[in-house]
Amino acid sequence: MELSDAQVERFIEEGFIRIDGAFPSALAAEARELLWRDTGCSPDDPATWTRPVIRLGEYSQEPFRLAANTPPLHAAYDRLVGPGGWAPRSSLGSFPVRFPSSEVPGDDGWHVDASFPGKDPSSFFDWRVNVASRGRALLMLFLFSDVGEDDAPTRIRVGSHLQAARLLEPEGEAGLSFMELAKKLDATHGCPLAFATGAAGTVYLCHPFLVHAAQPHRGTRPKFMAQPPLFPKQPFQLHRDNGAGPPVERAIQLALARE
Repeated sequence: MELSDAQVERFIEEGFIRIDGAFPSALAAEARELLWRDTGCSPDDPATWTRPVIRLGEYSQEPFRLAANTPPLHAAYDRLVGPGGWAPRSSLGSFPVRFPSSEVPGDDGWHVDASFPGKDPSSFFDWRVNVASRGRALLMLFLFSDVGEDDAPTRIRVGSHLQAARLLEPEGEAGLSFMELAKKLDATHGCPLAFATGAAGTVYLCHPFLVHAAQPHRGTRPKFMAQPPLFPKQPFQLHRDNGAGPPVERAIQLALARE
């Protein structure tokens, strides 16, 4: 089912849309079996859940590939990024698996995900983001478990992508590093908050500049979520004068026009 015009306009203004049932819950269950195995923890023994978060690497097995490439998601990618403007996902990136814990997770600061390497490609903190969103068409949140309000849902600053674009614009092609931009995000403090909750199979498609953060897990069951980028096939063009660009691009143009 194609996104409605109202959903697209909400994406431009708020920076994200939620798609329920974006991939089957059965695929989520198959994927969780693989993820549980790699955590080294037992799903039936909370005594083995000794850390607040375990980060797992790239996953390209069939359940993950299929989850990323359903017809509803492909249609949404086309609508937000433009037909032919994105590269299909062959994997689903890393998984920060969050466990119920009284410990601070240590990775819950507000940030924008960086998208291209800096001077030290091995350091994610040195990776960069620029106003044309080089290297990233979307930030995506794939829920592989049911996520309620107590289950460490990702926190979202609604509309923060517009302010982030204005922070990036003076920095030109070089942009800012992950940490340089993070230090400026107090400017988005007044944005309304939303939380990425939903049933397994829910996907949040987010503008690449959306400011977001993890949080401690206060629930009872671990949270499984992938957070891959959608890669663009060509750079966004911020100087079109006919308003014909895709919604990701139009949101950046809107932000700079309002400035």
